[in-house]
Amino acid sequence: MGFEGDIWRLLRGPEPVGDIVIDGHDFPWLRGRFVPGPGFESLRPLFARELALIDRIDEGPEASAAWEAAYDEISRSLTLVCPDDGPVAEFLLHIDGERARFRWSLTPFDQGDEDGDA
Repeated sequence: MGFEGDIWRLLRGPEPVGDIVIDGHDFPWLRGRFVPGPGFESLRPLFARELALIDRIDEGPEASAAWEAAYDEISRSLTLVCPDDGPVAEFLLHIDGERARFRWSLTPFDQGDEDGDA
């Protein structure tokens, strides 16, 4: 699969949250321009909180747990859709303004399947 120019979709149920137009990668991360959709405004504070917490993740177990709780809310609420393979099983996504970066797996992360993972 080529990456640059691909458009990945972010959904909450059937509602479009935004698109990520890929313009670079650094395995296993993809990065691109985030184009918000109609469902993003209500999620903007959640992504801002996640970014603030990840900056403090090394401060100890409480900071790590706070980030995990914030990110769990993101991953439970949203679906990331690969242009070639459809919805992915798991992903780690950061959105900062007009930029997004993420990694994904077609299988749950804890299964360790390398095929299709990035």
